Amino acid sequence: MSDGSALRNLITDVPGLRVGNAHDARLKSGTTVLTADMPFTCGVHVMGGAPGSRETDLLAPDKLVEGVDALVLSGGSALGLDAASGVANVLRAQGRGFAVGDQRVPIVPAAILFDLGNGGDKDWLVNPYAQLGADALAAANEKFTLGTAGAGFGAATATLKGGLGSASTTLPGGVIVGALVAVNALGSATVGDGPHFWAAPFEEGNEFGGLGPSPTYPRDRPAMKGEARNTTIGIVATNAKLTQAQCTRLATATHDGFARALVPSHTPFDGDLIFGVSHGNMSCDDLANLGHAAATCMARAIARGVFHARSDPFEVPACYARTHAP
Repeated sequence: MSDGSALRNLITDVPGLRVGNAHDARLKSGTTVLTADMPFTCGVHVMGGAPGSRETDLLAPDKLVEGVDALVLSGGSALGLDAASGVANVLRAQGRGFAVGDQRVPIVPAAILFDLGNGGDKDWLVNPYAQLGADALAAANEKFTLGTAGAGFGAATATLKGGLGSASTTLPGGVIVGALVAVNALGSATVGDGPHFWAAPFEEGNEFGGLGPSPTYPRDRPAMKGEARNTTIGIVATNAKLTQAQCTRLATATHDGFARALVPSHTPFDGDLIFGVSHGNMSCDDLANLGHAAATCMARAIARGVFHARSDPFEVPACYARTHAP
């Protein structure tokens, strides 16, 4: 694989994709939207025991609608699903959506993470997430902020501040794979009490500190949050032309990236979910290698999300490696 840093090292290296973030510092939460000018093919796979989602049943290979207008990752637990309504309302006003007679119904699947207990002001009467969704859609661009931004704004792991991460890579022949993830895991992205990332063997350059693998690995119980308020949600995308079933398989394989970068992952208290996206016409006959590339890319994206996060004095600290990077 080539060095993802040769491009932006973002999911938007897949041509035509755009990502927008919106967050509220007082709320300590936010939303991230992935979209494109035309509908894209999408699948989904869930491995966490406590998921929260919208319109994921529609993404099964045997269902009618194959084109998705946008995907939403959001904080706010089940309340954050309202962000998808905000996105859908704007898209409908723009004439986007699945045609039903003379009406248009935007297809906007969504997944949420739990950040309600992070100390932000959650005493609101009007759900703020619809507006955050609309704002994130309006901000959609090829470049976007990592770390404490969008759906990762109020996120945390067991030991460090969580955040929004992304990474990309290019396979021989020009197939591009990109990952986007909001890291809010029950487990930890780093090994024990040290600064080394679990994902270190897959790091390209110094994209999350360049510290390399940990010299020791603890054998006792891994670090976990004291309370079950978690979930890591992500998107993997490629310019390879895939069917909805193949997108689902790609999302399934990408869960290996969660396991490579977060210990433990896929717990009963996490809602771990990955959307798989195809946006392009590149030919790819090696789906096994595509899935491996996607998993590796996701592991890197998770580490980058934690690496770029900013600390909050009322939460866990930010990544040591970011402030001590070579």
